[in-house]
Amino acid sequence: MPAMNWKQLISPHRVGSTEPVAITHDRSPFQRDFDRIVFSGALRRLQNKTQVFPLVKTDYVRTRLTHSLEASSIGRSLGTTTGVFICERFDTAGIHPSDIGAAVAAAALAHDIGNPPLGHAGEEAIRHWFTTSAVAAAMRRDLSPDQASDLDNYEGNAQGFRVLTHLEMPDQPGGMQLTCATLGAFAKYPAASRSAVRPFGVAGKKFNFFQPEKELFREVAEACGLLRVDDYAWQRHPLAYLVEAADDIAYLIVDFEDGQRLGLIDYAELEEAFLQLVDDGKVRSYLTTLHSKTRKAEYLRAKVIGRLVQSAARVFIDRQDELLEGRLEHPLLDYLDCRDVLSAIRRRSIRSIYNHRSVAEVIAAGFEMVSGMLDIFMPCVNELAAEARGRGQASCRSRRLAAILPDFTGDSGDDSWKYDTYTRLMRVMDYVAGMTDSYAVSLYQKLKGISL
Repeated sequence: MPAMNWKQLISPHRVGSTEPVAITHDRSPFQRDFDRIVFSGALRRLQNKTQVFPLVKTDYVRTRLTHSLEASSIGRSLGTTTGVFICERFDTAGIHPSDIGAAVAAAALAHDIGNPPLGHAGEEAIRHWFTTSAVAAAMRRDLSPDQASDLDNYEGNAQGFRVLTHLEMPDQPGGMQLTCATLGAFAKYPAASRSAVRPFGVAGKKFNFFQPEKELFREVAEACGLLRVDDYAWQRHPLAYLVEAADDIAYLIVDFEDGQRLGLIDYAELEEAFLQLVDDGKVRSYLTTLHSKTRKAEYLRAKVIGRLVQSAARVFIDRQDELLEGRLEHPLLDYLDCRDVLSAIRRRSIRSIYNHRSVAEVIAAGFEMVSGMLDIFMPCVNELAAEARGRGQASCRSRRLAAILPDFTGDSGDDSWKYDTYTRLMRVMDYVAGMTDSYAVSLYQKLKGISL
């Protein structure tokens, strides 16, 4: 059976670049990836994007940025721990365990960088708009099946790959020109939206790149030696399982802690659940020295994360052959002995945190907000495009709205939006998806005349 190899999987080649990359241990290419992401505007905007509680008034609970930082920290631990095994057992051409840790940390830091405002609800709102709006229905006629599929199944993971390789540093090929190892680890669902053959198991649930970025992803896949299953579909990079595990650990454990801090989960219930994951005499003894429930919850959270990192790393090592052959069907946490406890935490979080009334009310309003902005902006852009082609005159309203939209006025150097419907749709989606929660709310209120 064909298998991937670690020497190729840890490719330092920078997507879009023709320059050779040298491995240096003073500041490796993967550490540079991390730094480029840290200083990107798209990452900064995550400080005002929803993790669980939209537009929350308290300054304690996590935003999408703090979640990403925590996932990245967990990812570095997972990558470095498993990197020791990889570098001892396989030829990695001079790669150090810390390099693998840096690549996973960078990918985990960026894993939510394409999320629209209001988190996954923003993705759902965009899909809903494209399948129900009369404006979208008229534009659909001009799209190919592959292009329509991108929007029918609109995906924040694909938007994230677009941000990293196209929207940030757009004047150079490959955008930020991250290494293929980092981008491979980032891609949990390495396929186009309409691939006839899907990657195996959990990797085939969604997709990870839109049509304009498909050749950039092919470059990543070929540089890393990913196993191809269709024209634009590959089996998952093994490090993507570590990024997924880092994300899963961060949101399962930390969201539960946030829920307890906000009074949605009793401390006694949190303690009982967490002690099932990290129950030993030392932990229980130390808990008795802490007098604040907040400090106890923080201590338990830290111990649980440490235990889950060790356990997930062990699964990754033990199932190495399945990973390299693209045969691992489930996320790493599904193979842990404590998976039933984690499932119970997930079910409780869904019931009492993710579906809490305060969250549901804002999410419901967010659907109207995202759909409303798309219904306002898309006719405006269509009118401007028709005028540029000599097919009518844009209204005064559309001209005024165009001043808000980037890349549709002035000399942007790329006029393809004037002639191509899909390009217009993607440009507007880029603008809306890049908004922070508070900016989206403020802009929508102004557009509707609610506030000025």
